[in-house]
Amino acid sequence: MLFPDVHSAASLTVSPDRVQHFTSDSVSLTCEGNFTEWRVRKFSEDGRLYSDCRRMTGSTCNINTSKSDTAVYWCESGSGEFSSAVNITVQNDGNGPILVSPVHPVTEGASVSLSCSLRTQKILSNVFFYHNDKLIQNDTRGELKISAVSKSDEGFYKCQYSGRESAQSWMSVKGADSSSSPVWLIVGLVCGVSLIIILLLLLYRCRQSNSETFSFTYYKLFVIQRNKCVMRTM
Repeated sequence: MLFPDVHSAASLTVSPDRVQHFTSDSVSLTCEGNFTEWRVRKFSEDGRLYSDCRRMTGSTCNINTSKSDTAVYWCESGSGEFSSAVNITVQNDGNGPILVSPVHPVTEGASVSLSCSLRTQKILSNVFFYHNDKLIQNDTRGELKISAVSKSDEGFYKCQYSGRESAQSWMSVKGADSSSSPVWLIVGLVCGVSLIIILLLLLYRCRQSNSETFSFTYYKLFVIQRNKCVMRTM
């Protein structure tokens, strides 16, 4: 189950920070944001929507995992703010491995490490890693490192150890956030001020013309279009 990442004043953190877990693991889902009331919602594999956590302490939902806890989770504040959704997968095979991969999307250009783990052994060697069912690495260290993540690294990953495969998990990649860059803030400010000046000049000319008909064949309007300021003729 895949849900898109959204920008919100609410957020959800998972501890331990991984998608896959063994049965009877202790997992905490914590809602964060400037709100006083929280609930953790769950959309299960069988299509059922659960509105409340069984063990909610403050803003944290504590789970002692079982197979039925494989689901999509998200936080909702009392005022209706939603966090991004995360996937949690519980490994039902007590002897099989799990893939250790990040819960949240990885930013382009960042580094990420994926590993394979058993319940009784955290560090494994001679592990096979697959990306979209294609073998990409047989690493004796048991770890797959990507030094600079790109969009092409997005997809399903799984690991294989001693003939046993983990479940596959989706790793999402998001673009680097440049919206908060000081350069673009300055560009936005300049565009906004320019627009105000143009509108004031037009208003002044209209008043100067008294009751005469004042028509324009065209005008130029500055607009901010995501990360750039463009001049559009209308």
